[in-house]
Amino acid sequence: MGDCLFCKIIKGEIPSDKVYEDDRVLVFKDIEPQAPVHLLAIPKTHIQSAAHITPENSAEAAYLFEVIAKVTAEQKLDKGFRLVSNCGEHGQQTVPHLHVHILGDRQMAWPPG
Repeated sequence: MGDCLFCKIIKGEIPSDKVYEDDRVLVFKDIEPQAPVHLLAIPKTHIQSAAHITPENSAEAAYLFEVIAKVTAEQKLDKGFRLVSNCGEHGQQTVPHLHVHILGDRQMAWPPG
């Protein structure tokens, strides 16, 4: 966890363009946006990925989705949005800290690439 990029962002060691923050969750703009709105929502508790959600940390994951609902409403993404959480090497997870990409303000294609 000492080398975790997102833990460093949470601690303020690396700057981020914050959209929302409380004592449990941070939401910030992605530095390589793939949509007009591209945010990352992360729990402040280090959880490696969605595959690592347990009964002991599931309240943090549930709260993350409560915040996502609030932030997407604030961002006026009422036409819809996409949530993506990559898990592990084959899932293309690049930072080993649970995070959810929030993509919106454009029409999404299906299937994704």
